[in-house]
Amino acid sequence: MGATRGRGVGGVGGGREAEAAEVAAEAEAAGAARMAKSFEENGPRAPAAQGSLSGTRESLAPGPDAAAADELSSLGSDSETNGFAERRIDKFGFIVGSQGAEGALEEVPLEVLRQRESKWLDMLNNWDKWMAKKHKKIRLRCQKGIPPSLRGRAWQYLSGGKVKLQQNPGKFDELDMSPGDPKWLDVIERDLHRQFPFHEMFVSRGGHGQQDLFRVLKAYTLYRPEEGYCQAQAPIAAVLLMHMPAEQAFWCLVQICEKYLPGYYSEKLEAIQLDGEILFSLLQKVSPVAHKHLSQQKIDPLLYMTEWFMCAFSRTLPWSSVLRVWDMFFCEGVKIIFRVGLVLLKQALGSPEKVRGCQGQYETIERLRSLNPKVMQEAFLVQEVVELPVTERQIEREHLIQLRRWQETRGELQCPSPPRLHGAKAILEAEPGPRPSLQPSPSIRLPLDAPLSGSKGKSKASKQVQKEPREPARESGQRDQPPAASQAKAAAAAGDASPPQDMPVQDPAPQDPQGSAPWDSAHHRSRESLTSQESEDTYL
Repeated sequence: MGATRGRGVGGVGGGREAEAAEVAAEAEAAGAARMAKSFEENGPRAPAAQGSLSGTRESLAPGPDAAAADELSSLGSDSETNGFAERRIDKFGFIVGSQGAEGALEEVPLEVLRQRESKWLDMLNNWDKWMAKKHKKIRLRCQKGIPPSLRGRAWQYLSGGKVKLQQNPGKFDELDMSPGDPKWLDVIERDLHRQFPFHEMFVSRGGHGQQDLFRVLKAYTLYRPEEGYCQAQAPIAAVLLMHMPAEQAFWCLVQICEKYLPGYYSEKLEAIQLDGEILFSLLQKVSPVAHKHLSQQKIDPLLYMTEWFMCAFSRTLPWSSVLRVWDMFFCEGVKIIFRVGLVLLKQALGSPEKVRGCQGQYETIERLRSLNPKVMQEAFLVQEVVELPVTERQIEREHLIQLRRWQETRGELQCPSPPRLHGAKAILEAEPGPRPSLQPSPSIRLPLDAPLSGSKGKSKASKQVQKEPREPARESGQRDQPPAASQAKAAAAAGDASPPQDMPVQDPAPQDPQGSAPWDSAHHRSRESLTSQESEDTYL
């Protein structure tokens, strides 16, 4: 199997294991000063070989270079601490000139960006209303790209992480203060410096980015001790931390692991193996040429799709494409991950001309490891992903087929995972956020001594009651009239032919509800008040 827990997410080929070990030995010998150079050879997006995430056993404990690091800490940013004070940072936070940084990008006009920000602010401030009535509009705007200034907040709303945070106040702080399981802490600590080492948040050994990453991953091992820690979770958590604080990133990570990709990070990694078979089966419909070639070469899907899926392409694509893919992934679910994988396979091996240059397993795997940059370019990739006709229903149907085959050949799953939810709408329906209870608050109030209208003149009297708040002068005048005159006037309005001359004063309290007019009128006012309150305070 191409992925093992505690040993990395797996990659292709075994030749890079020795290279990774050699790089690790050099890093230990040279210390933090030469670590940056070692990562130039194995950049943050290079597909990792099996075991390549395990690396060295260096920890965050003070070492020989601790004094020098303390002196440099006064420089401010994490990039300055590691000798990058004179280097420029791109708009994503990567050091310009590193493999993490990008060249020329398609810039969105400022006016368009401001318009999108305004639209997203309106959606986020009325989220339940938009999700209930205009979910398609949200999906289209996610496909266009979430504005960078609102991306972190939008991811929390889309994933349901904000609702989780509201439902579990103080839970993350409780987990953060707990000591944690030592068997996981050691593995997590060794993985921290491998996550986007050329990003300004994580370039410093022991900097604030690595500290928050450690807190989030440790908290998850305590939150789900039966799952523990899988090294593919580290880049997922790191991407989240680039856009939000640690507590919010933790709950978004929980949603990804439990709702979007359930079972991906469990002990046996059975879910990722099933999805590998699903991907290969869908490829037959999307690109028969690529499917036939991979079948002839007997290349297991785990050799090329494990890191793609488990890291949600965060270690594969250019960063601008990663963010656009994640925008759609949080909105539409795992089908976006399948679509991206199918597009990459189709573009790499989807024609006879492309297959001719890959006559063996090694050449084929190398082709999938070194994808054409034009294929991964943001505009091209997003357009291909949006247009690819792969739906949730197809994925679920294929999942049932592959699960049946698994049970026939291997028996029952040892770590069955809960059903995944396809996107933000499904998650919101499964876990609706807290809503304020509807309490009737009458907007029309009558004084206690005001008489109630008769049954025959119900319509006219009710109209008169509705006009009373708008005409306070008239109301006060009626209140000053003698009770007998007021009763006589109400009786005349009700259509009595001969109103009594001497009418006794009656108690204004409401009568029995057995068809009596005072009770009906009060009920009518209560319904009007509730309707008025709903129109102001609720989305319904």
